[in-house]
Amino acid sequence: MLNHFYLPFEKDSSFDYSAASIDKLTEYEKYQLSFHPERPKFLDFLSLFEDVNPCLESDAHGSYLIQSFRANLKTQTQTIPVMLLGQQTGPTSNYKEMVELMKNSDEVKRWNHGMPTPKSYERAFNAIKLGNKEDRMILVFVDTPGADPTEESEAGGIAWRIGNTIQALAESTTPTIAVILNRGCSGGAIALTGCDAVLALENSTYLVITPEACSSILFHTRHRANEAAEASQITSKEGLIHGIVDELIPEPKGPAHRFPDDTVQSTYHIISKWVDTLSTFSKNTIFKSRIKRWEKIGHWTKATDEEINSVQNKKNHLPRANSEGFISRHRDCYD
Repeated sequence: MLNHFYLPFEKDSSFDYSAASIDKLTEYEKYQLSFHPERPKFLDFLSLFEDVNPCLESDAHGSYLIQSFRANLKTQTQTIPVMLLGQQTGPTSNYKEMVELMKNSDEVKRWNHGMPTPKSYERAFNAIKLGNKEDRMILVFVDTPGADPTEESEAGGIAWRIGNTIQALAESTTPTIAVILNRGCSGGAIALTGCDAVLALENSTYLVITPEACSSILFHTRHRANEAAEASQITSKEGLIHGIVDELIPEPKGPAHRFPDDTVQSTYHIISKWVDTLSTFSKNTIFKSRIKRWEKIGHWTKATDEEINSVQNKKNHLPRANSEGFISRHRDCYD
């Protein structure tokens, strides 16, 4: 039985999970680390809340990818009613259990590789509106490789659903907080991060397009994804520098997949602080602050030839296709 999953660099004897070791990883390896299958998922964070009850449940395809709960958050000074929205990329963060569950083809279809469908965003939109109606602060947990790109989702109006969700957050009459747990990719993540505050786990990533998709568009091959990742500034730490992330949540003892309980508790302390702060805002203050936050995001910079060359010369750790066009994935990644 497979008990744990190991990324290739984790098997390197020089890698010890310290902050210094993580800093030495390539950007693509940091991206891989951000969605390690054993990192805690949204449902693992429900223990931080009281009186948790699911709402707006549905059996529609994709409804499991964004889940919603009414709950209360007890901070140091008060108890705040909240509406929880969370992207759940799979049934569990327990790798042994997940391997067993994914042997069932219906289970694989149900989770859709973690990619939200139009029904996912319909549930998110309805939950935001319900949270506003019940005067609940909106807490959004982000974890996705991107929205579902299939023709079925396009026909189902996924672009409109994403835009509708962005608008709902922008117009929310109650404070909104987004927490990037693992990887927040493409429109699938952007749909849920138009909030009053965006928090992110220390080793998470937040990117407008996956490295593979970026490489395919720019270089017409996915094999330069490592290069695309280096140029794209994909980590949440870089997002903090650029003002699109407001605060990093420490993974205090090391990467979250190694120390999940400590990471969950660290998340509670940071969320509680922001909930206490935003709970003092009036409706007029919320909108003014929201507009001010988004107006200051974005700037241009010019790269030197040396900086461009340093990106292009990075070692590529991506698997190469064999003569038959197949890629052997995750070789020697299990114990």
